[in-house]
Amino acid sequence: MSFRYDRETVLDNINLQVPQGAFLGLVGPNGSGKSTLIKSILGLQKPYKGSIKLFGTDVNKYKDWSKIGFVSQKANSFNSGFPATVFEVVSTGLTSKIGLFKFMKSEHKKKVEEAIRAVGMEAFMKRNIGELSGGQQQRIFIARALVSDPNLLILDEPTVGVDALNVQNFYDLLSHLNKEKGITLLLVTHDIGTITEKVTHVACLNKHLHFHGKTAEFESLKDKDLSAFYGHHVHVLSHEHGGQPV
Repeated sequence: MSFRYDRETVLDNINLQVPQGAFLGLVGPNGSGKSTLIKSILGLQKPYKGSIKLFGTDVNKYKDWSKIGFVSQKANSFNSGFPATVFEVVSTGLTSKIGLFKFMKSEHKKKVEEAIRAVGMEAFMKRNIGELSGGQQQRIFIARALVSDPNLLILDEPTVGVDALNVQNFYDLLSHLNKEKGITLLLVTHDIGTITEKVTHVACLNKHLHFHGKTAEFESLKDKDLSAFYGHHVHVLSHEHGGQPV
């Protein structure tokens, strides 16, 4: 697929398949078209050439949006005064299933509690969302996306504004959801060095899709190859299992 804003081509002849059960890290410099690609996958904008399919169905005809969860850069801009508890925020992820202003049944409440437990935030269930740290808030937004039992979870730079320790914990959570829950993940990030410890596949985007393959293949690339993809010098740090760069 290709996408244009006015006459400027932002995405040019992108051919990308994400296999079921994959954890794909989508990387690239600012302005490379990553967010544009995500918006197109979510059906928010149409390519001028080509097509997008979700689970084999053209995105323009796709209806079962509860099977796709989305988490954006909310931790950096969330209104800390918003008067809602963790439970209430997560329950909004069921709106498409139970309807707006409808009462929740016991099975719906159970689903919300299960989603909160899945992200390790059960102790904060009655806490106001605005009282949580950025990292904790992002866990709650993941729980809101998980409550509808998605097959695919898309995250657009979700660690913006989150401190380093919570970023590592956040990636550990995503890895758990992928391996233990079998959820397919598509993560947009700038953190190349850290994600290669967690993801199964990497796609490097900069107007064109310069690389798409398994993580081991991506790690074997030379710095000069990555620099050519990015349009400037790039050096990737490798990591030990303890998370300390070497």
